[in-house]
Amino acid sequence: MPRLALYAFVVCALATAAAVVSFVQGSWLGVVWILVAGLSSNMCWYYVRKGKADRAAG
Repeated sequence: MPRLALYAFVVCALATAAAVVSFVQGSWLGVVWILVAGLSSNMCWYYVRKGKADRAAG
């Protein structure tokens, strides 16, 4: 797994945990954390696919 994909995965996991904690505490700030988790999830998949394509081409 490429390093950037791993970093994006970690950010996604932490944002998901932050969203859960935020919603449990009754704060609507969790919506922002859900958006951050979605963005970082997409970045993770992008870098994973890019790494596979680079390995196949090289």
